[in-house]
Amino acid sequence: MSNTLVCWLSIGSTYTYLTSQRLRSALNQQVKDFIIKPFNIRKIMIDMENIPFPRSKSEKVEYMWKDIQRRALKYEILIPETPVPYPLKNFDLSNLIGVLAAREGWYLDYFETTYQLWFINHLEAGSEENLKQTLLRVGKDFDETLKKANSGSVIDEYEQNTSEAKKNKIFGAPSFQVGGDIFWGDDRLEDAIDYCKFNND
Repeated sequence: MSNTLVCWLSIGSTYTYLTSQRLRSALNQQVKDFIIKPFNIRKIMIDMENIPFPRSKSEKVEYMWKDIQRRALKYEILIPETPVPYPLKNFDLSNLIGVLAAREGWYLDYFETTYQLWFINHLEAGSEENLKQTLLRVGKDFDETLKKANSGSVIDEYEQNTSEAKKNKIFGAPSFQVGGDIFWGDDRLEDAIDYCKFNND
């Protein structure tokens, strides 16, 4: 059985804020082998005719924001003042940079920082202001990064990741995969890690 944890991540998912502030510590402490796969959850959800938090479902949206605050308190991470800008206008750009960052080994820095600026400072992920501050903090040049992120090879990898996610029956983000087993949601991160460790014994 596989003992590699595959992290299917998509910047733009609201509950992923919680994962973004916890993932580095969880991986460093407990997981030897992991792969980060940035992908387009928006495309998958549209294909499934599943829009999780539309403005028309105000009660559900209000619950979601409150739930994120409660869980942030539980995890002892920064509690966002909600709502934050949502949905993202530059969803694909956020995740194309994610593909580049995963390829070059700085995804966790990017992931954590862009979400913190989005949820705590209300600078929408993918916006020019968020990206400039995020890339400055992680030590990357803004213009060069955008040029690389919009290259054909990065776009191809983004599309391939999305196709692979769909093939593996990923339907939400964040999701975590160990072999053929899928764990959907931030609240399944620890379950996925435990299962990965079990397979490694």
